[in-house]
Amino acid sequence: MSNAHPHPLDPLTADELATGRAVLEAQGLITETTRFPQVLPVEPDKAAVLGGSRTDRRIQFTLLDTATGESADAVVSVTAGELVSHEKCGEGQPPYLFEEYDLAEAVTKASPEWQAAMERRGLGDRVEHAFCAPLAPGHFGREDETGRVIRSLTFLREDDTDNPWSRPVEGLVAHLNLTEQRVLRVEDEGDVPVPEDSGRYGHRPARTTLKPIEITQPEGPSFQVDGSLVTWEGWQLRVGFNAREGLTLHQLTFQDRSVLYRASVPEMVVPYGDTSIGRFWISYFDAGEYLLGKNGNSLRLGCDCLGVIHYFDAFLADDHGQPVRVPNAICMHEEDYGILWKHTDLDGKAEVRRSRRLVISSISTIGNYDYGFFWYLYLDGTIECEAKATGIVFSGAGEPGSANPHASEIAPGLFAPVHQHLFCARLDFAVDGQRNSVYEVDTVGIPIGDENPYGNAFTWKATELRTEQQAKRHANPATARVWEVRSTEHTNRLGAPTAYQLVPRPSATLMAQPESTVHQRATFATNHLWVTPYAPGERFPAGERPNAHPGGAGLPAWTAADRSVSDTDVVLWHVFGPTHIPRPEDWPVMPVDYSGFMVRPYGFCDRNPALDLPSAAHGHCEH
Repeated sequence: MSNAHPHPLDPLTADELATGRAVLEAQGLITETTRFPQVLPVEPDKAAVLGGSRTDRRIQFTLLDTATGESADAVVSVTAGELVSHEKCGEGQPPYLFEEYDLAEAVTKASPEWQAAMERRGLGDRVEHAFCAPLAPGHFGREDETGRVIRSLTFLREDDTDNPWSRPVEGLVAHLNLTEQRVLRVEDEGDVPVPEDSGRYGHRPARTTLKPIEITQPEGPSFQVDGSLVTWEGWQLRVGFNAREGLTLHQLTFQDRSVLYRASVPEMVVPYGDTSIGRFWISYFDAGEYLLGKNGNSLRLGCDCLGVIHYFDAFLADDHGQPVRVPNAICMHEEDYGILWKHTDLDGKAEVRRSRRLVISSISTIGNYDYGFFWYLYLDGTIECEAKATGIVFSGAGEPGSANPHASEIAPGLFAPVHQHLFCARLDFAVDGQRNSVYEVDTVGIPIGDENPYGNAFTWKATELRTEQQAKRHANPATARVWEVRSTEHTNRLGAPTAYQLVPRPSATLMAQPESTVHQRATFATNHLWVTPYAPGERFPAGERPNAHPGGAGLPAWTAADRSVSDTDVVLWHVFGPTHIPRPEDWPVMPVDYSGFMVRPYGFCDRNPALDLPSAAHGHCEH
């Protein structure tokens, strides 16, 4: 990728990050105690990008003074080499620094109160390898929990290579102030024994019954890559990556017509349904509190990705604002996906075409969980987003064989609490341009009568969602509900508006009660659908800084104005994800739990766009 004339939507480069930091240093904004909890690209004006104008390349640096706890956002133009703005951060805390995780453990272990609690439990001789997990505190308005705070739960390990999540020290919670580097208080409740079942995995003798599967493309893949620009079988898009969201997709077009201007999963919340002192407050915002992109994996061939792979590196800023390369942060490849279409005619002649999809993926590890984000492009114009949750379930301890209404026993004395993984996708639609309207489409039964004399008839009903409040919607599998984004300027050969449908995989929304603090902080997760008119500052559904924020920011604040979403540039926010009641089969490492949605053409094409596919790789099927 050329640094001289990057595309306005290209990811940040190492040179740009270094240039931006140098500008801040020249302005005297960096001291020995300055850290960089978040560094993000400032995406350029949409009209300028669509108009082909050259735009300013800008970076937003969040600066944290670890000595005082004060934070500010600074925007730097790396094109002009100058500071554009510098202002104090508002309510809430910036995401956590990597170095704060080590600090939290060191401060916890140095605490006489924590040491006394371990001694009281007879664990004083096991503190050397104890793991003190640094966990976002939520927000409960406690007087001593202002500023930069974090909580810590303790887990035991046999050594520093052991899986810590198998041996929780139940009922022991340390509350810390990171700025003051001190423990605020320690809660020590109960005397539940530490489970001793091993959580080690990955070193068991491998089965020998599986035969190899070879994936080859002797002529190479069908996609072309030019910097961040990808072209594949009628599709064109730009691939991006940033510290907060991780993988992003930009300017998706199919058959040279626009579908989406931008697509990403900018936030997710993991609320727990346990009432114990060690878990009632847990509701992780894995993007806004921890940063999905900064925790991105370097993907490996044959493990994370299989086939003929193209990798994209990413460049992010570390805690000190220095550029860091994440090799192989994004994996892209093609994979066979079975039959796309088939028909056997009356003479017994069969025509069949195989499906193929382009896979663009990234994986992030946040503490005990691993999240894979997979975007699939299909030959028929369909887009699919799939989130894959795996890793290790969060655990607590209990009496073996006892019943817990909020947690299931997954190993002797080891209990995993019920929880949710609620992802929120941000889909900036552009179906044949920027002027779109949104309709909710339901199938509808018809009572027996003149319109249904035989009782078999049903139909469908499309209702336009005209305002933000009207567009706060739930999925409904009983009516096969979809949401349709229609162009208000273009029609197909039948005279109907060209459109794309958002097809949900219905799942539970936020289970927490409206009076709870997590409900206030994660209000975005209370609906499957929100629709807003495009606004450049509306990027994150729980607001800019969900860490230690009291709530109300993001989607609930924006949609309170009840703006029109008819015949305009619309953004759809879709909530999806599993509600997890853990099972023994999830231990010690959890098989992938899949969730996601589709975006498919509906009258966007005049006929099946995959009619011209060859019947096989070499033009025939074997008999």
